[in-house]
Amino acid sequence: MSPKQMPLWRSMLYVPATAEKFLAKAAGRGADGILIDLEDSIPPSRKADARAALAGAVSTVRAGQSDGKPSILVRINRPWRLAIQDLEASVIDGVDGLCLPKVDSADHLAAIDEVVGELEEERGLQPGRLTYFVLVETAKGVSEARAIAKASPRVCGLTVGGEDLAADLGLPEPDPIVLAPYNAEILLAAREAGVLPMGYPGSIAEFTDLDAFRAAAEQGRREGFEGGACIHPAQVPILNAAFAPSAEEIAHAEGIMAAFETSLAKGEGAVAYQGKMIDKPIVDRARRVVEKSNRLG
Repeated sequence: MSPKQMPLWRSMLYVPATAEKFLAKAAGRGADGILIDLEDSIPPSRKADARAALAGAVSTVRAGQSDGKPSILVRINRPWRLAIQDLEASVIDGVDGLCLPKVDSADHLAAIDEVVGELEEERGLQPGRLTYFVLVETAKGVSEARAIAKASPRVCGLTVGGEDLAADLGLPEPDPIVLAPYNAEILLAAREAGVLPMGYPGSIAEFTDLDAFRAAAEQGRREGFEGGACIHPAQVPILNAAFAPSAEEIAHAEGIMAAFETSLAKGEGAVAYQGKMIDKPIVDRARRVVEKSNRLG
């Protein structure tokens, strides 16, 4: 993957490393990424069991892949004593990336990078292949977001962990309105660094009210995010639809690009299209729509 070619991560589905039944079906759920979880879904008494089960979990998900999709990432734990053990178990063939919780500084990523690099070399894995999906879940992390997003070439996605951030901020709940400025900080940091801003307003834990979840995902796209994570298979198609251009958007974008090319051929810099004036920034947005549509097939 070239430095400028980010993955397509409209939907990232969490599955516990010990949930054999769910792992067996995970690759067929339609998610762009499967996040095999060693963290929040695993109780402290079963952390060792989850690490021991990880290689089998990766093999199970890989068996269901088609053309290398979905991506397979592993969410590790944050405390260093657990994180090191998790990295030892996770940097293996078949894993495409790591989901890193509670990242609060560029130094944190530098330390992770050092360990991951050593393990890749030791195990004969392609250097630098593993990517990072970074969770910013503390006040310190938000304040350091710009440095975090640029701290490692492995970083591909950046998101706010709403539940943990709400707890760190002393909020009674992850109120979307209260968390909106923190999501905006992450969006700006990700765009500046050229990585994927991931997320949507509200809580990842909301899977019973799918209409509310759909509204949140659609709002996330309007705010500039590229995808989001979920904990239930029913949320996957909602994220895929929300973070992909519709047929109407694609047709409109193609019309804009065609009209602009005609304008340039005539030596003009701006042109009216469907009653509106279009210029380069509008064409750039249209081009992104068409490019994403092409990548999605």
